[in-house]
Amino acid sequence: MVPGLAFLATAVSSLFAQATLVRYTQRRRPNELAWTTALWMFALASVALASGSTTGWDRGTFRFFYLTGAVLDVPWLALGTVYLLASPTVARRVQWFLVGFSGFAAGVMLTASMHPVAGDTIPVGKDVFGVLPRVLAAAGSGAGAMVVFAGATWSVVRFLRARDQPGHARMAGANALIAAGTLVLSAGGLVEGVVGHDEAFALSLATGISVIYAGFLVAARRASSGTAPARSSPVGHDRREPGAAPAVSS
Repeated sequence: MVPGLAFLATAVSSLFAQATLVRYTQRRRPNELAWTTALWMFALASVALASGSTTGWDRGTFRFFYLTGAVLDVPWLALGTVYLLASPTVARRVQWFLVGFSGFAAGVMLTASMHPVAGDTIPVGKDVFGVLPRVLAAAGSGAGAMVVFAGATWSVVRFLRARDQPGHARMAGANALIAAGTLVLSAGGLVEGVVGHDEAFALSLATGISVIYAGFLVAARRASSGTAPARSSPVGHDRREPGAAPAVSS
């Protein structure tokens, strides 16, 4: 069950990343590039999950899974939200900070000591790594998920209040799906970290990213209908609608 759900999460996140990449090549907006980067990380982490759950985990596979999934994925998705809600100057500063954070985290994950891993059961970070890798994962995923969820919730309220704007109910629904998907993914990470049910964790990944992608498709359908504002983003419009972020176990 776990490998199948991991492959499903890979397929959905790959389609999602391709859609945001197409939009970036057409519009050249940095928020869409940040989402694309994060969604490809999510897809690669899902591939590592499928591999480890099928052929057995080793140190290299788990290091890669932990870096792309638990540490870096959510912050890059949150960067897309920052680009929509903050000024360009602030967003660029956050981006350069994130570039530095990513390089530091990659170095830590390549050199950090870890206990041996084996079998097809998903390892848990607290049982494998020391303090620093777990702090990086908690800081990156925790702060990033809060930014994305708060931004999506705020956007729901904004669109519900904008009753004179065409399609406001659809856009509120799209953001509600994004917020719900983020909660599902965050809950899955908590289940894996505390309880350790691999099936529940994999199901949360596949379900959460699918719900978020559904929110994107709802918003994209509104944009293609010609009712979207001129400065529309994949899931809303600039400084009013943020992106979505999955959270994974740390």
